Amino acid sequence: MPNSQGPWPFDKDRAALLVIDMQRDFVDEGAVMEVAAARHRLPVMRQVIELCRASGIPIIYTRHVLSDDFEISPLETAYQPRLKSTGMREGSPGVEIVSELAPKPGDVIVDKHRYDAFHDTRLDTVLRNIRGPGKVDTVIITGTVTSICCESTARSAFMRDYKVAFVSDANGGLDDASHNATLDIIGKVFGRVMTSGELAKEVMAGV
Repeated sequence: MPNSQGPWPFDKDRAALLVIDMQRDFVDEGAVMEVAAARHRLPVMRQVIELCRASGIPIIYTRHVLSDDFEISPLETAYQPRLKSTGMREGSPGVEIVSELAPKPGDVIVDKHRYDAFHDTRLDTVLRNIRGPGKVDTVIITGTVTSICCESTARSAFMRDYKVAFVSDANGGLDDASHNATLDIIGKVFGRVMTSGELAKEVMAGV
């Protein structure tokens, strides 16, 4: 039966932070795939990153990367035709993590070509070794877009037997309805939904 902490207790010594796709082409005002909520939640995301860094929790950034050479994600561009010619291009400024959340030495960056950050990337290998073999069993998920890349990654983590801590106020959605729908289904089936404040209490409890 679930305990007072939900279906599982949070152990900071077995956790890693995922910062999903906080790139200029999603976050900058007027960017090709602008998600205003991602920009508005930058201060909270930065607090989460700083909390994890200070607590020794590894930080892994993902970047969604497309190509000018060929359509590396053809179904994605079928639904988003503007991405056939612009957005998240390899080597462009728009693909980079925003300066407010810039990675530091020792952080890991994982490039991906699908919404799910595990699909055909090195993420699972990194997670299974970054704190020592088999040590990480929990992923903290922040970033954008709540209902697309963040949710896809959360579900994929769950399928790989990772515990998912989904930070409600450190994920940026397209709108309140889709954001809240993701929080609802993640909390019911795929993970623990918590605020940044609740995460801080869990992390500090293990210090």
